[in-house]
Amino acid sequence: MVTDTAMPTFFIPHGGGPCFFMDWSLMGGPADTWDKTEHWLRGLVETLPARPKGIVVISGHWEEDAYTASTAEQPEMIFDYYGFPQHTYELSFPAPGAPKLAERIVSLLQGAGLPARTDPSRGFDHGVFVPFLLITPDADIPVVPLSMRNTMDPAEHIAAGRALAPLREEGILIVGSGMSFHNMRSFRSPAAREPSAIFDEWLTRAAEAPAAERDAMLGQWSSAPAARMAHPREEHLMPMMIAAGAGAQSAGARVFTDNVMMADVSAYRFG
Repeated sequence: MVTDTAMPTFFIPHGGGPCFFMDWSLMGGPADTWDKTEHWLRGLVETLPARPKGIVVISGHWEEDAYTASTAEQPEMIFDYYGFPQHTYELSFPAPGAPKLAERIVSLLQGAGLPARTDPSRGFDHGVFVPFLLITPDADIPVVPLSMRNTMDPAEHIAAGRALAPLREEGILIVGSGMSFHNMRSFRSPAAREPSAIFDEWLTRAAEAPAAERDAMLGQWSSAPAARMAHPREEHLMPMMIAAGAGAQSAGARVFTDNVMMADVSAYRFG
């Protein structure tokens, strides 16, 4: 049972590449495109009931055939973006790993009948280090990257999150890192405006519904209005399923929204 003092869970937008650490006008947009998102991410820790003892991050940039938790003690940087200024390939996020936490994650998932394993070398991809350089700039809280499963089954990812819910009582922060809208061909186009707003409104209703209804709605997300326009492929939405599942019976809420590159982009908190 999750109590009122448990750590919340989040689904956050991690932006575009190393967007918070460069002049975005180089990419053809206003320099302040990501300023509101950056400000919100920098204040996230202040909203928590306590400083986390550890952080589990599910990035939209890591898929495996089983849920995989990194046991690396000093995870390395994975610069999995292309065509950005050279200095963005010199960013450093030296947060320690947490092998024992990774092993506990795998134990919880396996205990729920889900395929799970550890990886001794997986580092921080940009879905981890880009937002967490803002959230925990001192890099002083252990971080465990956790993969999605490449089936992209939403109900199963919700179940995976539910299996991880006990970690919240242990001071562990669970964060899904993706984007609530991720149609790369439509960003910076008027074609994104209406569909992103429609899907964002639906996603917010789903997140804020009672837990059982929330799970049912998210499990059928691809049937939502404008769903496949918002997510031609769902890898950037799937981290939300784990965050929502880990929310268990806790209420969900949209806690941030902005219009970025002509698309509505939001963040959600559970608990």
